[in-house]
Amino acid sequence: MDQASDHDTVDLILAQWARERPDLDTKAMGVLGRISRLAPSIGDHLQGVFTAFGLDFPSFDVMATLRRSGAPYQMTPSELATSMMITAGAVTQRLVRLEDQGLVTRSHDEHDRRRVIVSLSWRGVRLIDQALTEHAANERALLALYTDEEAEVLSSLLRRLCLALTPQE
Repeated sequence: MDQASDHDTVDLILAQWARERPDLDTKAMGVLGRISRLAPSIGDHLQGVFTAFGLDFPSFDVMATLRRSGAPYQMTPSELATSMMITAGAVTQRLVRLEDQGLVTRSHDEHDRRRVIVSLSWRGVRLIDQALTEHAANERALLALYTDEEAEVLSSLLRRLCLALTPQE
């Protein structure tokens, strides 16, 4: 690998700051700048798989959350909102689209008619299982330049940052 390919845009920005403001400590800028630049690119890569299955990220998120909850793959809208860290209104919008596609159903709890239960349909289970297989392969491909040990170190470091920046319940 030639030396030029070892540098990215953030390196240029850091060099400019070093020249203009050598008094600044820009180490954090390097880390956070790269994370900020990676997020949209990663989202674009992941969206390719979702699109192949007729989904977008919000729909995938609902279906994956229901699927990982275990059989019978059902939750209340408020449980979904909490698990996905979004508002109840955002859940409702997502559910309408998925219900129209026959991927989820909404029904009333037989013991408490006020309580709504969201369930993956059998079609939804089949679709999310297929999409999850491709999604996991896509994510592995994105991190293929790392060894398993490097990926675990990166994950651990990012986990610490997430825990420090995310309010704990």
